[in-house]
Amino acid sequence: MTIREHCPAASGGRVRAPIALCGSVSAANPSHVRGNVLVVEDEPTIADVVSLYLRRAGYQTRVALDGPRALEAFEEDRPDLVVLDIMLPRIDGLEVMRRVRQRGRERVAIILLTAKGEELDRISGLRLGADDYMVKPFSPGELVARVDAVLRRLSPEPEHEPPLRFDGLIVDPAARRVWRKGEELPLTQLEFDLLLYLARHPGRAFSREKLMDAVWQYSFYSDTSTVTVHIRRLRSKLEADPGHPRWLETVWGVGYRFQP
Repeated sequence: MTIREHCPAASGGRVRAPIALCGSVSAANPSHVRGNVLVVEDEPTIADVVSLYLRRAGYQTRVALDGPRALEAFEEDRPDLVVLDIMLPRIDGLEVMRRVRQRGRERVAIILLTAKGEELDRISGLRLGADDYMVKPFSPGELVARVDAVLRRLSPEPEHEPPLRFDGLIVDPAARRVWRKGEELPLTQLEFDLLLYLARHPGRAFSREKLMDAVWQYSFYSDTSTVTVHIRRLRSKLEADPGHPRWLETVWGVGYRFQP
């Protein structure tokens, strides 16, 4: 099994054990559902543990054990977030994500589950539009915290906040939409949040660590390369010439800034 978890009976250490041995997970109150999460994982034990922890935290969950069933479940339920293993039978996780994004579901959040040595797959996943990833073995508690953080960013902005207008660029926080020269840009929810944060602070340089803390909204993330990947994705959609960016500038030795 590739999930790490604390069990009180295990001398306080982290052990690899089925959830039944821990006895600490209970079902969520069905009258208070925080969101709908699709768990795509071909190892049933891991899928069940993740699903139980998410339900305990107040989420409604559905499990799919392979790629085709994941795509079917996605179309039937339209989840708020997908926890997606890369190594799946029949259709792998990266192809599942590519098809989901291809169908115009840019704002559905996706957290990838990857094996320890799959760095290229993680980078490919981020470039395809993943919002986050976790490396196996992982703690279900940390996964729930990341689900919380990703979905928290989806909370609507105050309706009274006016759109941010720049030279040919409009960022609308309330509608969560972006237009460049009259054309709407198909941003993922995380790409939008990253652009919005920078645009709210025009001309100010931010380190990758600060952006991770402010946009991803958790401070336990040690790998900030995901910020670099998302900036590149944003540039590919926002900039007329991504190689010579007009809006998203690199500040060498610091990080990035939005140039109004």
